[in-house]
Amino acid sequence: MQSPKTLQDAILFFANPDNCVAYMVAQRWPDGVVICPTCGRNDVSWLKTQRKWQCKSNHAKRQFSAKVGTIFEDSPLGLDKWLMATWMITNCKNGVSSYEIARNLGVTQKSAWFMLHRIRVAMGDTDAGKMGGNGPIECDETFIGGKVKNMHKSRRVKGMNYSAGNGKTIVMGMLERGGKVRAKVIADRKLHNMQPVIDENINPGSHIITDEHTNYPIIAGENDLTHEIIRHIEGYVRGHIHTNGIEQCRGNLHLSRAVTFGRIRRRAGVPLQSSSPQHRFNPLRQSAIPSDWKTSHLCRGHRQGGRNGLLALTGRSAGRGRFSGLLCV
Repeated sequence: MQSPKTLQDAILFFANPDNCVAYMVAQRWPDGVVICPTCGRNDVSWLKTQRKWQCKSNHAKRQFSAKVGTIFEDSPLGLDKWLMATWMITNCKNGVSSYEIARNLGVTQKSAWFMLHRIRVAMGDTDAGKMGGNGPIECDETFIGGKVKNMHKSRRVKGMNYSAGNGKTIVMGMLERGGKVRAKVIADRKLHNMQPVIDENINPGSHIITDEHTNYPIIAGENDLTHEIIRHIEGYVRGHIHTNGIEQCRGNLHLSRAVTFGRIRRRAGVPLQSSSPQHRFNPLRQSAIPSDWKTSHLCRGHRQGGRNGLLALTGRSAGRGRFSGLLCV
């Protein structure tokens, strides 16, 4: 199915409920065979007046909609609003805030906040495999937060230093050329916090390119990594040796924080906000809403939408139907 490419096309396309259902079917069941999320039967009946399917087997919850088994389940909001919000967050370079979603979709800010949190968690990288094999991997770190000199005296912590981030949140990024980009929050830039991130995400024997940070040669030696360094005091590009790709992704993260959001909660906000530019930067946008949302993002297996889907995504359950578990991610 052809996806809308522009904002005007998306508004007109997703305003039709039949288009929303057809789009979900194309993403979830590319072969066109709708499967019951409860029993797995594939000869279900379509209830046209209700825009639902009904399984021919006699069991509980035999009627189901396109939202069942996805991150949209257990939400009173229709697919027209959910898919439009998903389109906006995956296509707006600087991201979108809950207030902007609320104004554009005609929902409350609390509802928009709920939607964006659920979408952002689903946008996280679900591939547990390590990076390496497609090309060199660029590694770099960035600091998220205000300047120490602009902080109120009561917020400044004694002994702040550059290695610890001066009280800011440190995000470590890894970009594989020809592959994907990943971002992880670390406590500081010391060896014992940086090395586990490399171990978990990069295969031994891979090729990494970094700046002149002193920890990377040690990590490369212990993990049998081919390591090349670009010294920014001498230049930013030397043939294929540069970190411009990961720095571009880092710039998108800073731009979204400064222009769109302004302020992000350190504990819960930074990991979620970093998933948005990370997902937009990855080479997944073959359509307006990436096609890999078929199974790995929209659907987390049978009956894993709603509360169960939240548990599968974050390891935490929602309280009283809200997405409150995300506050502790």
